[in-house]
Parts: sequence; C-alpha cells; structure tokens
Amino acid sequence: MNKKNKEEEVQDFVSDEQLKPDPEESDSGPEPSDQGSGEKSAQGEGYAVELAREKDKFLRLFAEFENYKKRTSRERMELFKTAGQEVIGSLLPVLDDFERALKEIAKSSDKELFKGVELIDNKLRETLRNKGLSEIQVHAGDVFDPEVHDAITQIPAPEKKLKGKVIEVIEKGFRLGDKIIRHPKVVVGN
Repeated sequence: MNKKNKEEEVQDFVSDEQLKPDPEESDSGPEPSDQGSGEKSAQGEGYAVELAREKDKFLRLFAEFENYKKRTSRERMELFKTAGQEVIGSLLPVLDDFERALKEIAKSSDKELFKGVELIDNKLRETLRNKGLSEIQVHAGDVFDPEVHDAITQIPAPEKKLKGKVIEVIEKGFRLGDKIIRHPKVVVGN
C-alpha cells in the first residue's frame, strides 16, 4: 500500500468517527443553543488537534518504515553483488598460476598438454567472468593512477615520455562488479 492509500484510510476513519453521534449528546437531550456551544467547539478543537497530532505521528512512522525498507533493500542488493568476493579473491592466485603454467607449457613440445591446460584456464576465467569478475586493463605507457594502480617501485624512466607512467605490470588487477578487489601492481617511471 502506498502513502496516499494510507492517508485516505485515515481520512475515511476520521470521517466515520465524525458521523457517529456522541453518546453524551444523545443522553442529555437537546441543549439550548446559547449554552454549551462554546464548550462543544472547544471540545471539537481539542479533538481536531489530537487528530492532527496522531495523523502526523502516523505519517512519520510510515515514512520511517518506508526508509527502512529502502535501506535494507539496498544493503541486500549490495550483499548479493559482492557475496562471492572472498571466494573469488582467493581464486585470483590460481588464475595467476594458470597464466604462468601456460607460458611454461608453451615452451615445451607437448601441444596436447598445452591445449588441455588452456581449456581449463578458459573455463575458469569464463565462470568467474559470469560472476562479475573483470580484468583491469593496464599496459606499459599508461598514465599512473594512484586510485587504480598499486605502485611497487619507481625506477628512472628509460625514456622522457614515460615519466609518471606505467613501465611494467607485475601483477594483474581485477574488479568484481564496480569494486576493485585487487589493484594491478605496477612499476612507475620517475
């Protein structure tokens, strides 16, 4: 139910209450018009003030509950997005090992072994990609960004144009959704 429907229910309730006869009035009979009319209006104003106070209290409580629902929904969505962060983070060294293994196996003459390991590597990478993992693309010559890159060391730039830029990528970085779970480790020229 939305806020307007709740307000309409409160208004309907108020209208029903106003239509019901007051038991004190029916027992005492008709009152003279000059006596008690001031008392009636003061009593009616008291009810109106109390009603307004209760309505305001209800609306504030309803708004607070709506905010709570939105906040918990956002938190739940964030949890689902990064639920596997710890597991995926622990698999990143396995990806690095596969990459090193493929480089070494490529040097050997056994091409069937290379194909087998490459298939397993591709399957693992595709599974992780489906879970939201993506590699942060960094190449030699890219501008160093301290928000994204993790500088391992600084060395004198071999060329003047490489000052303040990435010279070499030591370890790849990865994102899970929009969040960086491992910063790329780089060597920077100075």
